[in-house]
Amino acid sequence: MIYLLEDDAGIRNFVTYALNNSGFDTESFEQPSAFWKAMQENKPDLVLLDIMLPEEDGLSILRKMRSCTETEKLPVIMLTAKDTEYDKVEGLDSGADDYVSKPFGIMELLSRIKALLRRTTDTAEKNFLSAGNLVIYPSKHEVIADGIKISLTLKEYELLLWLVKNKGEVYSRDTLLQKIWGYDFSGESRTVDVHIRTLRSKLGKCGEIIKTIRGVGYKAEDSESD
Repeated sequence: MIYLLEDDAGIRNFVTYALNNSGFDTESFEQPSAFWKAMQENKPDLVLLDIMLPEEDGLSILRKMRSCTETEKLPVIMLTAKDTEYDKVEGLDSGADDYVSKPFGIMELLSRIKALLRRTTDTAEKNFLSAGNLVIYPSKHEVIADGIKISLTLKEYELLLWLVKNKGEVYSRDTLLQKIWGYDFSGESRTVDVHIRTLRSKLGKCGEIIKTIRGVGYKAEDSESD
């Protein structure tokens, strides 16, 4: 669903028609008050937001959206007749994801909408990593094993994150030392073994995703059984 907040009836009707014909469910609003009411009832996938509006200007609306947890990451494209560099910078600095100056071509607008939705969808899909019943949320620095939050040291977390992010790939102890600890000294490879052993213990059943490749090193994989 796309919400369009635009007080110019001609532009509003034209954009709504074009978006609907392109397969996007679209709801348009002339007044910010109607937009806010709709936002309370349902959150769209993307907002097209004009700057010059009655009741409340678009930048003010954008700042309010970015200050609210529920809408802080909602994709927003600004639609405005203001096309100076300062206006564009102000809009982007206020949290807009993209900026389209009027008059604009509908094909350009559609292309920007699709590109932004594609980027935000890709980002959402990367908000967590998983292997078996283990889930890692990098943005929150959280590790969940079989539904239970696990407490790890920084190096344990970084080692697990690296293996899961690159699951299926086998890494030698020396490579892991360099990647996680930042130095290459084969005499310290026992450090990796100790951390792997502790990780397996803390992760319980999920620790079985970490496989030992004899004579080579370690890897992570989805299967929790040998």
